Amino acid sequence: MKYLLLSALLLPATYATAQTASVETEAVKKTIQTFFEGMRKGDSTLVRSTFAPGAVFHTIANRNGTTQLMPENPSDFVKAVGKPHKEVWDERITFDKVLIDANLASVWTPYEFYLGSTFSHCGYNSFQLVKLAGGWKIAHVIDTRRKEKCK
Repeated sequence: MKYLLLSALLLPATYATAQTASVETEAVKKTIQTFFEGMRKGDSTLVRSTFAPGAVFHTIANRNGTTQLMPENPSDFVKAVGKPHKEVWDERITFDKVLIDANLASVWTPYEFYLGSTFSHCGYNSFQLVKLAGGWKIAHVIDTRRKEKCK
C-alpha cells in the first residue's frame, strides 16, 4: 500500500517534468527552425534574432588532406543572407539529438544544403544554445561539410 501511495505521489511530478522538457525542446527547435527560415527567405533580421550576443561560428574543413577548424564571422554571415542572391539557400535539417540542462541546450542536426533545387553539400551541425531573457538563442554553431556520404 505504501508503494502504491508513493507512486501516486511521484507520478504527477514525473509527468510535469516531462511536459516541461517537451516545451523546452520545442522552443529550442523553434529557434533553429527560425534561423533556417531566415536563410531561406534571405531575411537577415530574422537570422540575427536567433543569435545570443557574442555568438561564434566554426566549420570543420578538409584542405589538402588536413582537417582545419575555420572560424566564420556571424556578422558576415548575416550580411550574406541579406544580400540579394539568385538561388534560395535551403538547408534541410532533421533533429537527431536535443539535450537540455537548465539554460544550456546542445542540438545535433544532420543536413543537406541546396542552392535552389541543386544539391551543394551535406554534413552535421552542432548548435549550442543558451536560454536568455528573450528565450533560446544560438551561442555557437560548428558544422562539417562534404559532398558525399550524407547521413
